[in-house]
Amino acid sequence: MESILSPKRPTPTSLDNPDAPIHRVPVLLPYPFAGAFDYARPADLVLAPGDVVLVPLNRRAELGVVWDRGALPDELAQDAVPAVADAKLKPVSALLDVPRLPESLRRFVDWVAAYTLTPPGLVLAMALRALSTQPPAPTQGWVRSGSNAVTARETPARSRVLAALADGVPRRTAELARLAGVSSGVVRAMAERGVLREQEITHPAPFASPDIDHATPDLSPDQARTAEQLARLVQARRFQPVLLDGVTGSGKTETYLEAVAACLAEGRQALVLLPEIALSAQWLQRFTRRFGVAPAVWHSELGARRRRVAWRAVAAGEARVVVGARSALFLPFPDLGLIVVDEEHETAFKQEDGVTYHARDMAVVRARLAGAPVVLVSATPSLETLANVESGRYRHLTLAARHGGARLPSVAALDLREHPPERGRFLSPPLIEAAHRTMRAGEQAMLFLNRRGYAPLTLCRSCGHRIQCPNCTAWLVEHRARRQLACHHCGHTEPVPVHCPACNAENSLTPIGPGVERITEEARATFPDARILVMASDTLPGPTATAEAVRKITDREIDLVIGTQIVAKGWHFPGLTLVGVIDADLGLGGGDLRAAERTVQLLHQVSGRAGRADAPGHVLLQTYTPEHPVMRALAANDFARFMEREAEQRRPGHWPPYGRLAALIVSADTASDADRAANALGRSAPSGDGIQVLGPAPAPLAILRGRHRRRLLLKTRRDIAVQPILRHWLAATTPAPRSVTIDVDVDPVSFL
Repeated sequence: MESILSPKRPTPTSLDNPDAPIHRVPVLLPYPFAGAFDYARPADLVLAPGDVVLVPLNRRAELGVVWDRGALPDELAQDAVPAVADAKLKPVSALLDVPRLPESLRRFVDWVAAYTLTPPGLVLAMALRALSTQPPAPTQGWVRSGSNAVTARETPARSRVLAALADGVPRRTAELARLAGVSSGVVRAMAERGVLREQEITHPAPFASPDIDHATPDLSPDQARTAEQLARLVQARRFQPVLLDGVTGSGKTETYLEAVAACLAEGRQALVLLPEIALSAQWLQRFTRRFGVAPAVWHSELGARRRRVAWRAVAAGEARVVVGARSALFLPFPDLGLIVVDEEHETAFKQEDGVTYHARDMAVVRARLAGAPVVLVSATPSLETLANVESGRYRHLTLAARHGGARLPSVAALDLREHPPERGRFLSPPLIEAAHRTMRAGEQAMLFLNRRGYAPLTLCRSCGHRIQCPNCTAWLVEHRARRQLACHHCGHTEPVPVHCPACNAENSLTPIGPGVERITEEARATFPDARILVMASDTLPGPTATAEAVRKITDREIDLVIGTQIVAKGWHFPGLTLVGVIDADLGLGGGDLRAAERTVQLLHQVSGRAGRADAPGHVLLQTYTPEHPVMRALAANDFARFMEREAEQRRPGHWPPYGRLAALIVSADTASDADRAANALGRSAPSGDGIQVLGPAPAPLAILRGRHRRRLLLKTRRDIAVQPILRHWLAATTPAPRSVTIDVDVDPVSFL
């Protein structure tokens, strides 16, 4: 990250002075071009960088943004679009009535594009995705006209309409008809006769301003000291990355909300990133309790109109605080004074499709360009962040104790070799007894399994055939509630067959292994009187459903929560005292570099849901390997020592975060085309001191969505930038056929 945190400022040009006689302006278009195109500026048009314009492209009028002529560091610089002679320049068609994209956002687009080796137009497209080229149309309503044109023909219905408008507030046709108890035709007829006239409805600001004094929290001395340190960083108005580390339940959210309050007091905007949309439900409640109003929300499930309103409110500075998913980084904040990345360790912050970027790392860049602090928050920080703390690049603040006197839960490993479940079952006797004991005491229990569906594999008892996705090298997962087999990689679904597809044996297919649906089935049989709630992406399709589930748990309408990884994230359930992990070994297999780190983070987080109030919490980990370092670290509550050992293992081989990685993923319609393109890359692979290329080799998911995939991995020392190496490598390789795609993933998180 250090190389992308030392930007060179754009070279001044005549564009920096809008009154200068500019004849040629660069315009960046939201398409995969190598850079901005030059257009001619009409004499009557004053343009400046950030202006949103319409320009001609291939006989169409396209949206674009007047761009800066700047310079990136040499290791990030990309090839420019070839210059066009003045005589061939096409003129800019129009300047749109749209807020100008701030300089910090334009520089951020350039950084993300250069760092990820993505055409800058594709990054710009993320910043313009919600933009409407037209300002919001005014809404018209009806008021009394003062005319006496139909006084003699006044009817009871018309009288009710006039009475509904007695306060002088304009109302739309449907609303007025409803208030007066008449049909819309009556309203329209009165308008035609001149009794009513149109008047524009003035809408209030879409987002109320948060009140920093609404409900100041009762912080512990430790929280208050930490909050004061964060506030001072905000008031300093300069870039500073900070890790806010604290045990689960220590009040990290309440503490960093005081940094948000300090940002608001400075008159600046704040951005809070959450890894999952589902987390916003309880977070919004906390924010509203603190500031009296809700913040602006930004995520993919918002409707198009709400996204347009939020985009303009951010650009106008009216949305003072935004909470959102990773794409909120590309909103046009004119004065961004603070970024918070909550649960910074979460892999959900890495975007895998389209522009591949890690929102945690790019949040640090965005904060640098905005001259603002960025607070990375986690009870289980990533090794990348800990390495930056160790090197002195990031400041470290810690909350060491749970808030309000609550204690950390006890954690014990249940050896399934000594306490096996009944045949065909998955809950061990000690876990069942602990759950019974918890619910009899009027407390809540949770069963955690990070696997959706009923069973991860369907097997034929007669011939051993395993049902596989026709588009991917992945087993189909049974979803019994939907009576379907589904691929969680490409979305393919099909009914559960009656006959084996291979041997045609009837009723021979059997589910192998548990998913969360199967655990729910077993729990209903084992705890028949328990009120059970399932929390998984299949059962909670959006924020509204999640908010209702959280309410039921908080109000003690639920005895037993069963869930996937969604239950491990940041929830505060005061009545929950027992967590049972069904398969603690899940995730430790395979060759993933970060398998142990991710597993200990996930299980530590889900363990942290227990005992967050007065009653003590207990966690039981069902495992076949209680001697594994992950299980020992969890049982000893020694996350710090575990991460130190992880660091010791990665340093010698220059594995991240002590080295750099970049993946090249080759995909093609046929295996032979994929092999040829991958082998060509392999033959031209770079070499040198501190540089190593692994592969080509079939990707773990060798076929995905019908495409054959091969992978090469570039590994370098930490002091070597991978971007110039990758650009030269790709340029030196024989161009692949058009049917072949080569995707670049800098700093990969997933190795599938």
